[in-house]
Amino acid sequence: MNKKVWTNLMVAMLVLGLFMTVSCAKKTVVSDGTAIEDQARLEAEAAAAAERERIKAEEMARERALAEAKTAAARAQFENQNIHFDFDSAELSPMAKTLLKEKAEWLSANPGVSVVIEGHCDDRGTTEYNIALGEKRALAAKNYLVDLGVSEARLSTVSFGEERPLDSASTEEAYSKNRRAQFVL
Repeated sequence: MNKKVWTNLMVAMLVLGLFMTVSCAKKTVVSDGTAIEDQARLEAEAAAAAERERIKAEEMARERALAEAKTAAARAQFENQNIHFDFDSAELSPMAKTLLKEKAEWLSANPGVSVVIEGHCDDRGTTEYNIALGEKRALAAKNYLVDLGVSEARLSTVSFGEERPLDSASTEEAYSKNRRAQFVL
């Protein structure tokens, strides 16, 4: 019995010692005024960081939209600038060569783009003749682009002859608009 009391007393002392050790752990005392000031400062810093991130995200979105608009404008300019030819000719004029050089530069900057070059004619001449002339015009533009370094695999041609006029009037101005090589991405 003596042994049992002694064991119980030792267990009680051990529990009391653990309780005292845990309850007397060193605690940091913070005054309420300091905690409120620190919390307000931390909240202000977090709000400022969030605002900087929002502004940065808006700037990136604007830059991305501007880049996309520039790309769309360059793409539209590429497609809307036709190469024009003289009557009954597939020979490239100096102006046509200048435009083709610009197109070659754009194609070099956009290597994933393929182009269909359409050959067109005015409505004078037979259908067969105009289809053949339209093909010669498209090939002239294609060959010049290939000579400038554009991969031939990215370029294809088609002739529409007189079938797709830009201007259906029977005037010299309308005829000159219709004698063209047109570029489709």
